[in-house]
Amino acid sequence: MTKSTSPPLANKRRAPSRRSGESRGSAPKAQVPESRQAPALAELRLRLDPASFTPFYQQIVDQVKAQVRSQMLKENDPFFSERDVAEHLGISKMPVRQAFQKLRAEGLLVIEKGKVPRVGLHRVPWNFQQLRGFSEEMRRRGLEPSAKLLNIDIIPAPPEIAQALQLDELAPIYDLLRLRLVNGEPVAIVHSHLPARDFPGLEQHAARCNSLYQLYEETYARLLSHASEEIGATVADKEAARLLKTSIGKPLLFIRETTYDSRNRPIEYSESRLRADRYSASVVSLRRPQG
Repeated sequence: MTKSTSPPLANKRRAPSRRSGESRGSAPKAQVPESRQAPALAELRLRLDPASFTPFYQQIVDQVKAQVRSQMLKENDPFFSERDVAEHLGISKMPVRQAFQKLRAEGLLVIEKGKVPRVGLHRVPWNFQQLRGFSEEMRRRGLEPSAKLLNIDIIPAPPEIAQALQLDELAPIYDLLRLRLVNGEPVAIVHSHLPARDFPGLEQHAARCNSLYQLYEETYARLLSHASEEIGATVADKEAARLLKTSIGKPLLFIRETTYDSRNRPIEYSESRLRADRYSASVVSLRRPQG
């Protein structure tokens, strides 16, 4: 497992309007950039419902997301300017600007000064204040998660892992290496370690299991309580680049995590490498009153 190349940040997480813009009537259709090979703006069938309680900007965001999911819009496709979209929909630029800002924040639009906007990779902000498994988090965002088991074995626990799992050194542990995918695209490599004594027969379930968290709770009756994480950065080595379909040296988000059950016993120690162009870490910090 590739180690973090910058000091990780410790974190702990626990288990869990008004409409903008006025119609201005019909407007001329937007001009499609000459270099664009993606569908014309009219083909995207962007429509606004003035009777809806959903703000115009959110209606635009939802429809663009739907076009990305359906592959009508694909990564790196040229998109349109705020003015193009506003004129096409017959509204002011303000709600369109709000929509572009939200799409950009979620990685669905890449906007650079002086360049045509392009469709991005949907960089997912991961909220570390909620203890959700990968599958649960992706489904909550309307994405389809899956997993590919690369290897499973029982090995003696190395000192660092034995300490994290509160085991005797060299105690038998399960060693799992899995590739996580979203909508069929590889996004993360997860290397997990579990006490063998607590999960007998794990190898019989692992190959067909998408969610380890669900397996812990439903098959082994180990209710989850919280997890501690260290978040850092690393780069893709040759093997990681091959599995994640990226380039050697590309930045990866690195997460070291220990998950605890409802009795405060550690049941999983894992190290994950996620494509940094697909994920970002989201952490909320609170200031305590002084005095």
